[in-house]
Order: sequence, then structure tokens, then C-alpha cells
Amino acid sequence: MEPHAAQEVRTAGRPLGEGSGAMIMVHGRGAGPDDILELVEPLFHAEFTYLAPAAAGNAWYPYSFMAPIETNEPGLSSGLYVLERLVRQVEEAGVPRERTILLGFSQGACLASEFAVRHAGRYGGVVALSGGLIGPSGTTWNQEGSFDGTPVFFGCSDVDAHVPRARVDESAEVFSRMGAEVTRRIYSNMGHLVNEDELVWARELVERVAG
Repeated sequence: MEPHAAQEVRTAGRPLGEGSGAMIMVHGRGAGPDDILELVEPLFHAEFTYLAPAAAGNAWYPYSFMAPIETNEPGLSSGLYVLERLVRQVEEAGVPRERTILLGFSQGACLASEFAVRHAGRYGGVVALSGGLIGPSGTTWNQEGSFDGTPVFFGCSDVDAHVPRARVDESAEVFSRMGAEVTRRIYSNMGHLVNEDELVWARELVERVAG
């Protein structure tokens, strides 16, 4: 069962294949592509294509990202497959992974980071805003592969009601162990949102990838 397979992918910026880079933007629970595409303006580069897939029912999976994996199926596997197909589509359009950035917020950050760990390689970057790797407490991530210096960002509040700081720390350590260049920033009393410091980091990443 593929609950997300028939959903649209919204785009902005340069037509795919005509620019030098791409950003796949993954929305959070209760939101949609138009919501995450609001970040295009602060992250805009004329050589970039911005692609935002949609989740069926505005949620990639039904429960917390720290619930038992099986309770979040088939949505979780379907969402991961959506990203796999989209990365392949971007590559087939002539934009290599090392010029493709995965960015997500909240549930989208969890899905994007989990996808990256399951498909490790040299990406343009991975930006996880208020999210972390998926699985219940005690999960270990022993996937093979190397990120080969991929820049990775984890940003989160120290009082986020949805994302424990411990999981952000765990996630950052997994990416570091797999060869990513990780930046982790924990913000005091921020809540569950995106702040300007995170956008500055992501904007600088886009500029580096665009060359």
C-alpha cells in the first residue's frame, strides 16, 4: 500500500534540470507543500529548483516519530519511497546528489533524516529543523555507507514538546559516525518553529552548493 504515491509534488524556482542545484523540502504534520515552500524566499537562489512532495492527509505517518516503527506503517515506508523516487528524478534530470539538499521541518525533518541515513552518500546537505531519526527509545542505527563530508544541520529547541533533545543528539552522532560534517544547534526556550539562525545556515549552504 502506497498512501502517498499519488500525491502531487509542488515546485518553485528554476525548472528541474536547468539549474545547478535542487532542494527537496519535506513538510510537517498538519501542513502541506505550500507551507514548506514559504521557506523558498529566504533560501532562494536563481540556480536552484525547489521541490515539495505532499503527504496524504497532511501527515507522513500517524503517530510520533518515536512510536514503534510498525505503528507508523504503511505511511512511513511510503513517505521514504516518495523521497527515494524524487531523489532519483532529480538525478535523472542531471542534478547529482552532491548538489541536492534534503530539508525538512518537524515530521518532515524526521522523514528526511531517516531517508538520508538509509541511503547514505554525498549529498549537497541535509537540514533537519526540529526533528531527528525515527524509532522508539533504544533504537540503534547501524546502516552501512558514508556521507563523505556531507554538511548536515540539526536545529531544535531545548523545550520542544515533540522532539526530545536526546534524540537530536543521538541523530547528530549517527550522522557524524557515518562521515557527515554535522552542525547541531539547540536553542533555549524556542518552541517548535524555525528561527532566523537556522535559515541563515541553510541559505549559506544553498550558496555553497550552487557554486
